[in-house]
Amino acid sequence: MSIITNISNDLRNFDWNDLQDLDTIGIWPAPVKVLIVLAIFIGCGAAGFFLDIQKQQIDLTDVTREESNLRIEFQQKAFLAANLEEYRAQTVEMEESFTELLRQLPSQTEVAGLVDDVTETGIGSGLEFANLELPAEQIQEFYIEIPMNLDVVGGYHDFGTFVSAVASLDLIVTLHDFSIRSRDDTFLEMSIVARTYRYKDVDEESQ
Repeated sequence: MSIITNISNDLRNFDWNDLQDLDTIGIWPAPVKVLIVLAIFIGCGAAGFFLDIQKQQIDLTDVTREESNLRIEFQQKAFLAANLEEYRAQTVEMEESFTELLRQLPSQTEVAGLVDDVTETGIGSGLEFANLELPAEQIQEFYIEIPMNLDVVGGYHDFGTFVSAVASLDLIVTLHDFSIRSRDDTFLEMSIVARTYRYKDVDEESQ
């Protein structure tokens, strides 16, 4: 207890204003010197932490995050590499399907023949054409839409036969905007829009 008492007395009796006069450091009590050394040590440690260790911790966090991102990227690429052949096969299959669809789209020179096919299909189904118009082509981003306005007369079942036959044509034709009216006790009148599509030619794409 005497040592603690002596340290307490030394600290209590020390004039802390003497800290401003370093020339008297030799006569400062030992407890004061120890406190000053501890303060300097703690200060240097804190400065080292904030000036160096903290920066290293930030760098470590960044590196850890980058490592995590690289791991995810590696896993994704490894998955793609493991399924590369399957993707290639799917790409080939999609290209073949796309090519097959293109074959079903009429070229510019085939449009007139397609109109004849639709007309013959209607006549073969027992329908009479009251009107057939070809409005202006509708240019879309990747293709051109070719509408045909049809007015036909016939029986209800004849209409069903016609629609089914059009769906079976080699080239793609879609039917829209049905309108059926009674003409008399035997026949009906049907207005319908048939649309086919063709890809743009190179010259048309540049326009």
